Amino acid sequence: MEMKQQNVRTLFLTLCTFTYLLVGAAVFDVLESTYEGEQRIVLQKEEEEIRTTYKISNDDYAILRRNVMTTIPYYSGVQWKFAGSLYFSLTLVTAIGYGHSTPQTVGGKIACMCYSLAGIPLCIIMFQSVGERLNMFVTYVMKQIKKCFKIKKAEVSETIVVLVTMNLSILVLTSGALLFSHYEEWNLVDAFYYCFTTLTRIGFGDFVALQKGYALQKNPQYVAMTMIFILFGLTVVSAALHLIIQRCSTMPAKDGRRGRLEAAAAPQSAVSLDGEVIASNGTVVSDA
Repeated sequence: MEMKQQNVRTLFLTLCTFTYLLVGAAVFDVLESTYEGEQRIVLQKEEEEIRTTYKISNDDYAILRRNVMTTIPYYSGVQWKFAGSLYFSLTLVTAIGYGHSTPQTVGGKIACMCYSLAGIPLCIIMFQSVGERLNMFVTYVMKQIKKCFKIKKAEVSETIVVLVTMNLSILVLTSGALLFSHYEEWNLVDAFYYCFTTLTRIGFGDFVALQKGYALQKNPQYVAMTMIFILFGLTVVSAALHLIIQRCSTMPAKDGRRGRLEAAAAPQSAVSLDGEVIASNGTVVSDA
């Protein structure tokens, strides 16, 4: 019976995932496809104007476009000195992977793969361990608050811890948005979007901090703040997501276990009286 419930749950989750993907496809199709088409037309017109004005052949234009794309990372300053390499290493082991700078040498690519094989598991274990300590700290603080207000039930439920860590995550995201909107001169929506895609490890790379005004070389304080924000933010958000996943994954098991315990306790809580089986609450269950 338990195996059957697990199979049904797995099938249900699979169907939900694919349905969610289809809904996402429909939403982003509606929101983005029209704008993409308009931008493509604008770019094609500008490309044609440049080629006509300067009489550039197709081959020369292809070379020019390739060179422009290649030089984009260099506009942000030197990427592979120590500060830039540390920033790259951070985005690598945390699996954010912005893609703003990537190894170009054979040795760099091999080192990147070897480094990430050890670094990513290490980072996951570290965040999980620190996140558990954070959740324990939240539980301790909530218990102390209950004691201060003389609440009889001192135990803190998992739901309360989830809500606290979620609110803490929102606070971290909002603080980061204010920080990066100031330093990067992004609007609040873009800054919050950057923080969200970073701390959830989506890492699109369309917005990347420390790529303006040679910040990696000229602003070490901002570099330090950014890295501390990423590490602390990942810890908080990972702890919240871990609790939510744990909560959702254990609910069916708890319900099943509760049902089995109630079924096992039912015969013990019944008594026989005058040819009838009467439950402990006084209701007649069946005739003897």
